Amino acid sequence: MTKVLISDSLSASAKDIFISKGIDVEEKINLSEEELIRKIKTYDALVVRSNTKVNKEVLNAGKNLKIVGRAGIGVDNIDVKFASEKGIIIMNTPFGNSITTAEHTIALMFSLARNIPQANKSTHSGKWEKSKFMGSELYGKTIGLIGCGRVGSIVADRAIGLKLKVVAFDPFLSEESAKEIGVRKVEFEYLLNNSDFISLHTPLTDTTRNIINKESLKKMKEGVCIINCARGGLINEPELMEELNQGRISGVALDVFSEEPAYNNILFGHDKVIVTPHLGASTLEAQENVSVQVAEQVSDFLLQGAVENALNMPSISREDAPKIMPFIELVKQIGSFLGQLIDFEVKTFSIEFNGKVASLNIRPLTSVALESIFKYGMDSINMVNAPIIIRQRGIEIVETTNENSEQYRSTIKLTVEGDGIVKSVEGVVFENGQPRVIQINGIRIEAELSNNMLLVTNEDQPGFVGLLGSILGDTGVNIATFHLGREKPGGKAMSLISVDNPLDKVTLASINSLSLVNSAISINFN
Repeated sequence: MTKVLISDSLSASAKDIFISKGIDVEEKINLSEEELIRKIKTYDALVVRSNTKVNKEVLNAGKNLKIVGRAGIGVDNIDVKFASEKGIIIMNTPFGNSITTAEHTIALMFSLARNIPQANKSTHSGKWEKSKFMGSELYGKTIGLIGCGRVGSIVADRAIGLKLKVVAFDPFLSEESAKEIGVRKVEFEYLLNNSDFISLHTPLTDTTRNIINKESLKKMKEGVCIINCARGGLINEPELMEELNQGRISGVALDVFSEEPAYNNILFGHDKVIVTPHLGASTLEAQENVSVQVAEQVSDFLLQGAVENALNMPSISREDAPKIMPFIELVKQIGSFLGQLIDFEVKTFSIEFNGKVASLNIRPLTSVALESIFKYGMDSINMVNAPIIIRQRGIEIVETTNENSEQYRSTIKLTVEGDGIVKSVEGVVFENGQPRVIQINGIRIEAELSNNMLLVTNEDQPGFVGLLGSILGDTGVNIATFHLGREKPGGKAMSLISVDNPLDKVTLASINSLSLVNSAISINFN
């Protein structure tokens, strides 16, 4: 039975979902690294939040581990790169806490505008410092969003409701999407120069790390307030401290920090800084949402092969999974077939989708094809890391789609080229869901693939089939099916023969010794 380990606190709904789907689930919270390494060996999936550190040692110990599900957005506690090398899928739940995080941003904006935390502390201490905490209205002010994805767009919607003007810097935001959201798309410098509030809603990448630094801070409008509920590391905290002390910045509200848990930080204690301990997703609703979402996603992968919100593999939605699975089986088979034909250095790999399959999500099919072809010459390649490894080897990957198909509803053709050599295999999925080959190296030949096959290329001359049959009969090879194809009469011909057992070297040598034979190859799928 498929087994799942939950190692961080989740809503009870998560466990209930796994049980309802017939998945064996165990909940073990606060395991030490050593305990987790011992325990993970028999599990197919691991579900975590931010406490469990899924490092190389844990991933190496997970001999059966296929997927790690993170209830939440951040995956700082997971070694995604090493997981990819091991072929382990990493999923997160980016949408379960979007509303909660956006609302926390708005709450911090109000707190900055009206000095609420400072006034609360003062009043609790018995003071009545009404004039000290003079605030400002939000009405008519401009909020600049650095990043306008899921959370940013919700913040924009709430800000527009409060009658703020909203501008956004986001290289991935189209003008059309900006208009739909109701924001004005601007360049980064314009946002810095003209925003009364600046709120960050971008992932932490090499490009965005320290995006708020001394240089960008000096370009900001005097009296600006800065809010970060996104990721620690987007702000250079020492440089922000310098600018705060110079008085140009009215206030800062931070929910995330460069190092967490943040027991100490250079900004702590500053009277213009409001801090919260990463509360962006801390609502009952958000905890329930991410718990349910991660359980559903992991279950869908384990039971149906659906891949949703994966960080290291193309997604396959729950709706697409039943449509795409027959084609995954097809590319596995024809990819494995083609991989056993390669005896040269490949420079280009091409995959061609024709007919209805061209309208599906093709990226997972490309990944599976790459793994199936190149596993014969590369160690540790899998459908997760295959595109990365192949490109690192300098092999060009070409995808082509054509929604028209002349004879079949859908066909997929795989081609490898290098050193002036071209080899290809094309296949279809029949109505019964069975994959078939329809072309090998340019020769039309229709056949089901079996565990053990013999592929013979020869000159098309009378009597050849009889000679081939005699050799197979004399060596005790039992033929299950025999398929023939040729370029033209008297040209190149091909025989694809299904046999009960793999051919030995002596039999192959006997076939290759025939004068009409160009090549004889044993193809095995075991």
